[in-house]
Amino acid sequence: MRLPFLAPNPSKTPLFHLILLSHSLRSNSINLPRRFSTRRSSLPRMAIPPKLVSSSSSSFPTTARGSSEEGLANKLWIKFRRESIFAMYTPFVVCLAAGNLKIETFRHCISQDFHFLKAFAHAYKLAEECADDDDAKLAITKLRKGVLEELKMHNSFVLVWGIDPSKEETINSATVRYTDFLLATASGKVEGVEGPGKLATPFERTKVAAYTLGAMTPCMRLYAFLAKELQAIVDSEDGSHPYKKWIDNYSSEGIEASALQTEDLLDNLSIPLTSEELDIIEKLYHQAMKLEIEFFNVQPLSQPTVVPLTKEHNPVEDRLVIFSDFDLTCTIFDSSAILAEIAIVTAPKSDQAQPENQIARMSSDELRKAWVLLSGQYTEEYEQCIESILPPEKVEFNYEVLCKALEQLSDFERKANARVVESGVLKGLNLEDIKRAGERLILQDGCTSFFQKIVKNENLNANIHVVSYCWCADLIRSAFSSAGGLDVLNIHANEFSFEVSISTGEIIKKVESPRDKVQAFNNILKNYSTDRKNLTVYIGDSVGDLLCMLQADIGIVIGSSLSLRRVGNQFGVSFLPLFPGLVKKQKEYIKESSSTWKGQSGILYTVSSWAEIHAFILGW
Repeated sequence: MRLPFLAPNPSKTPLFHLILLSHSLRSNSINLPRRFSTRRSSLPRMAIPPKLVSSSSSSFPTTARGSSEEGLANKLWIKFRRESIFAMYTPFVVCLAAGNLKIETFRHCISQDFHFLKAFAHAYKLAEECADDDDAKLAITKLRKGVLEELKMHNSFVLVWGIDPSKEETINSATVRYTDFLLATASGKVEGVEGPGKLATPFERTKVAAYTLGAMTPCMRLYAFLAKELQAIVDSEDGSHPYKKWIDNYSSEGIEASALQTEDLLDNLSIPLTSEELDIIEKLYHQAMKLEIEFFNVQPLSQPTVVPLTKEHNPVEDRLVIFSDFDLTCTIFDSSAILAEIAIVTAPKSDQAQPENQIARMSSDELRKAWVLLSGQYTEEYEQCIESILPPEKVEFNYEVLCKALEQLSDFERKANARVVESGVLKGLNLEDIKRAGERLILQDGCTSFFQKIVKNENLNANIHVVSYCWCADLIRSAFSSAGGLDVLNIHANEFSFEVSISTGEIIKKVESPRDKVQAFNNILKNYSTDRKNLTVYIGDSVGDLLCMLQADIGIVIGSSLSLRRVGNQFGVSFLPLFPGLVKKQKEYIKESSSTWKGQSGILYTVSSWAEIHAFILGW
């Protein structure tokens, strides 16, 4: 369980009204003393925000180096940054980073640069003709000259990689789609926009220049981003990486400067545009980003790769089993905080008489005080429990030793739940209120789309199991049901005891501790037939998930729980960022001609967003 910090003195208001008022209530929240992040991290604000609020779990830097945080280009890069992750996790880029990409594949890719450069030069020329501002014209001219210089150098560049420049390489379909899109945009062939020849005023023509930059900017930024990510891996090696020269070129200050110049130009050209015209640029930017990702995704590879995980998945012989925690893995807010808010908001006031035929409840004031005490006690004792199980010095990883150490945490969690039930704070909650709260629960960006894609793919032979400490499985079911098509997920969690849709305050206990989670994990796998081989993935965020993540073939940590890192590190668990981990795995893949994922290896892979999980397991 995670016990919440609570908002004081909310008026007794129907739940759906409270959700609309949640913003104002957050400003009055109680600030209890904060310690380190625990399994049940407390929430200093209203726990049920409006459904329309969008959030992202991404934690990596989002602002382009040197660019304006308020500029359109940077806003669009931040908005569509999720897509850039899919480019990074393509088989081509992972093999390139690993240094074992076949030279024929690499040659084919860089031969496509010629077609891109020609299209860029032509698009800049058309944009220059449309621009009516002298500074804009000068900036476009400078960018165009840079592209023309690159074209001149192209032949000598490809010679280094053994390509005969006199033999024209066949242009692939993904290159055609992007270059056709770019030149059509530069010619004014945009939905709802007339062509340049029909535009009456210089200002109308200037719009096309802005649209053209909107279709070019993501290409520049994406290449600079990918090269920097690859350079970090290459720089950690001994200098023998076969594609170091190419990576160094695209991660150079010159490429970054070109990307920034393009972004600055887009910012300046977009200043006088209307909101409708800015929407057009946003659509063009997004389309360009998707076409660029498609370019990397369709590069012809004739070698085994570790990504996507399902690439070599044979549904006749294999079964993919995805396990996931719920609170703060799938969600932005913790479910215990939400249930606490429902209890307080729907409770009677201290001077209000209660019907004799209903379950007796504490007043809202009494409930608030009780929750604060429970929360404070839980946080303090949780910290003490974590400290007591940590060995004085870091030890070598041993799964059985870790299991034994976490028995103490399992006992603590059970006692904490018993204390909550004994306090009576969960009495009198209406099932419909809980379901409505579930419908408005904000899930992590990319979580539902990942689950939906698995559920919709009937040929994948994959199953999803959500294993959670949550006190009320109905809240989870409601959250996923409202997401669309996810009411088929398998939910393994505790249940409220109800009398005519009103909670009695008792919890039907099924999953309370790390021990219970592992038991559920093993029981689920035992119930599958033995006619297929199981490949298991467990996604979690906390110490409570640690044993399951290590037991699974692939354990993925989302978020940055300090207590998880402390416990894991002291018990010899290695936390490896997923992308570098896959690059390392790709090197081993070629050497061993197989990609074996094994549980209890002591390695967990860390991610900052569900986009990384999606890209790794399913691909683009």
